[in-house]
Amino acid sequence: MAQVNLLSQPRVVVFAALLLHSLEMVLAIDYSSALSKSILFYEAQRSGRLPATQRATWRGDSGLQDGIAQGVDLQGGYYDAGDNVKFGLPMAFTITMLSWSTIEYGHQIANNGQLEYTLEAIKWGTDYLLKAHPEPNVLFGEVGDGFSDHNCWQRPEDMSTPRQAYKIDTSNPGSDLAGETASAMAAASIVFKASNNGYSNLLLSHAKQLFTFADTYRGKYDSSIRIAQKFYASSSGYADELLWAAMWLYQATGDEYYLKYVADNAQSLGGTGWSMREFSWDVKYAGVQVLASKVLMQGQGGKYTNTLRAYQFKAEYFLCACLQKNNGAQVQRTPGGLMYVRAWNNMQYVTTASFLLTVYSDYLSSTRQQLQCSGSYGVDPSELLSLARSQVDYILGNNPRATSYMVGYGVNYPQQVHHRAASIVSIKVDSAFVSCRGGYATWFSRSRSDPNVLVGALVGGPDQDDNFADQRDNFEQTEPTTYNSGPLIGVLARLTGGSSKQFLPETPAASPSASPPAQSVQHRTQGRLVPHGTKSYSVVKIIQKAVASWEYQGQTVHKYETTVTNTSGHSLRHIFLIINQMKGPLWGLSKTRYANTYTFPPWLQQLSPGQSFMFVYHQAAPPVEILIAHYVHA
Repeated sequence: MAQVNLLSQPRVVVFAALLLHSLEMVLAIDYSSALSKSILFYEAQRSGRLPATQRATWRGDSGLQDGIAQGVDLQGGYYDAGDNVKFGLPMAFTITMLSWSTIEYGHQIANNGQLEYTLEAIKWGTDYLLKAHPEPNVLFGEVGDGFSDHNCWQRPEDMSTPRQAYKIDTSNPGSDLAGETASAMAAASIVFKASNNGYSNLLLSHAKQLFTFADTYRGKYDSSIRIAQKFYASSSGYADELLWAAMWLYQATGDEYYLKYVADNAQSLGGTGWSMREFSWDVKYAGVQVLASKVLMQGQGGKYTNTLRAYQFKAEYFLCACLQKNNGAQVQRTPGGLMYVRAWNNMQYVTTASFLLTVYSDYLSSTRQQLQCSGSYGVDPSELLSLARSQVDYILGNNPRATSYMVGYGVNYPQQVHHRAASIVSIKVDSAFVSCRGGYATWFSRSRSDPNVLVGALVGGPDQDDNFADQRDNFEQTEPTTYNSGPLIGVLARLTGGSSKQFLPETPAASPSASPPAQSVQHRTQGRLVPHGTKSYSVVKIIQKAVASWEYQGQTVHKYETTVTNTSGHSLRHIFLIINQMKGPLWGLSKTRYANTYTFPPWLQQLSPGQSFMFVYHQAAPPVEILIAHYVHA
């Protein structure tokens, strides 16, 4: 008995220490820190001539001759993972997801001081994509090749492998590649609309050309760029990318042509046919279905409402599968609770699913709806967000191994990342040339930690039993990718600062014009709510501003932002606004059963003294008249 006690006691101590360490990791989770690190990762993945503002200072210029042999400048862009190839399809998807993250949660990103870096990360990608599209029906989709590159282990600054550029054109089409690139440019055009209108318009012009190219000359890109088949094969084909691009172009333009395309091709291109359990750089259907649901929930469905509802049914199948509430196929989970799709780089499926869960939770909350899963009652939006949070917490260390799978975050993260640049001494420290095979002999095979910490990189992650081997040659688990992090940035931003303050259809006009001078209209409380006959008092200040305008069907449409501030000395538990002369759509308020009367948005329970909230509306008319009809102090 004494022997048993002596042998078991250290195990108890070790277990207690591990448990304490695990609890410390949970308590130490810092979404804001993880957000800033995730964005920094993109600077380490840059190709081309690095800017003076480069923060990953251990990196140097690389790929400066890219495209020269083909007579085009293809400097820039991103290396997709731990190698030195620029693959167009995953790069474009990365930019689409970075942009979507910013569209939904730009306020939170800004509040964390990361908006400038995020915009730089997006623009580093879109600048390259613009170069890669030198003609309407020509798009370069790859620089370098995986076979020669994977035969070498070199820093990007030392690359001695071939840098041939591969393209698609009318004779060698690639609808999936062109469609995803159109999506990236359309989504990014929304991001840059307010800060760089000219650049936004340029992106939108290229996006439209690429969509026409993709739709007119149909074909899989890896049938034209065959060298990509062993690395980024288009297993899902191009139908999903055509719908994805049309959906993003509708978001960017508000042009009914693109919404009609999504509706008319819902069945033929599989948008309302495929029931998905993954969302990735290859398979976009779940993303299309969620975006279509967003349009529907914003009340923009019109004559396409029934078709959009069919899209929404499929979107909710995906989300219910993630929640394991389907009557049938579910998304598996590891014993520790991580969603699990497949062995190689499983984290990509975790972050994309978490992003869709997060945005859909906010869409539902904003419209006071619930998710409908088969065989159960409605699922509260908070349950979707809770699952997304659990996945992020797992990534950041709340897991059976107490391991952070984000490099540089926490105290226990991967040290031997499958990444050429990180694993070889920085050229700034030792400029001696690292040869193709010499890199394998000297750096790849060493068992020590990486000399350069690849801060923010999200590696492939554990297997289906939560096991993980931190070894450089274990590429399925230790290689990071850019497309792992794009959707994660949106979820991290959401978790740092709450839901979006408004539920907007990001649909600026097809032909933007210069914004009119800002108008400010201040209203003090006045008027009565007829059913109650309650007199209002001066408790709030309302400021309206016209912040943008565009031409649509022969009319100048204005976007008005309206800020409501509590100027009283008490918290307001209820407030009712009568809005007259409203001729367009409105977002950010809840409609009541009284005519023209609105109240707090669903995410706001009360308005503290000095606190504000904002709502937005579009119309081809002067600002609306707003009356305070009734209010109740908390």
